[in-house]
Amino acid sequence: MTDIVRPYPWLAARWKEITRLADAGRLPHALLFAGPKGIGKTSLAEALIARTLCAAPGEFACGHCHACRMLASGYHPDLMRVSPEEGKRQIRIGPVRDINAFVAQTAQQGGYRVIVITPAEAMNVAASNALLKSLEEPGGKTLFVLLSDIPSHLLPTIRSRCQQWSLAQADETESLAWLGERLGGEDDARFWWRASGGLPLRALELADPESRALRQQLHETFDALVRGAEPVAEAARLDRQSVDAILWYGIAWLEDLIRLGLSGVSAELRNPDLLPLYRQAVKNARVRDWFRLLDYAREQRRLLAEGNNPNPQLVLEAWLVRWAALLRS
Repeated sequence: MTDIVRPYPWLAARWKEITRLADAGRLPHALLFAGPKGIGKTSLAEALIARTLCAAPGEFACGHCHACRMLASGYHPDLMRVSPEEGKRQIRIGPVRDINAFVAQTAQQGGYRVIVITPAEAMNVAASNALLKSLEEPGGKTLFVLLSDIPSHLLPTIRSRCQQWSLAQADETESLAWLGERLGGEDDARFWWRASGGLPLRALELADPESRALRQQLHETFDALVRGAEPVAEAARLDRQSVDAILWYGIAWLEDLIRLGLSGVSAELRNPDLLPLYRQAVKNARVRDWFRLLDYAREQRRLLAEGNNPNPQLVLEAWLVRWAALLRS
């Protein structure tokens, strides 16, 4: 018997909704699971895939039928997965044409054909347009499962043909219990849950020793900038390979700083341990200037994710120069 595929505990309520639809024969042919990275949407999708292909499903896939064993082995003839090729950032038209051929075939196991596309926003325009025909005329017993961190980057024509399941928030009680088991205590679980913005898997990543070290290094970097350190020299000390994580931290801290600047209340901060730095920053620049820097950081992170900025070191330098200018203004 293989391990039973289940969603994370904080997604239990959404799982019940999905299985209720499936059991009533009302599951749509295309689902879009949308939510930020770290919410656990892949676990929900994998549980649904396993249950849909299972020969004898209950609340979850049974874990011991032939279909479940095939899935656990890494291959099922009625399952097709589409993602960017290794080293690439886009899903091109070729794999999507393969989808069209796949849905035209009869399911080999006599049940559903399932197509999984992740991340769905990686499809370029040609691939997205090629997918439309299959989404419009999928045939019987066909299930599309699309996963997206940023559904707004999908073509509206793709979104309109899918039933969207937004997974924006995780249940706090379930998340903290799960994190507490893995981090060894409630205090650590609550701190990293808060720092992550309520994303349990992100919280677990942030609590990793390597991530903690990067966070501490960034804290020291911004303290140094307040004291007059040269931003280009500080950028040289940071690992250019971690630029996405560095920008993620910066965005989270800027959002905190703006909350404090607008409300003056520290209770809602995601990173209360950084309050002294925030107070110094709020004192030295206007909130609208921090909004501009936040927009810049988000745009640079987007460009890096799309492969449109070939020089991460220049991104770090330009970003720290802007921080320094505001911290000292």
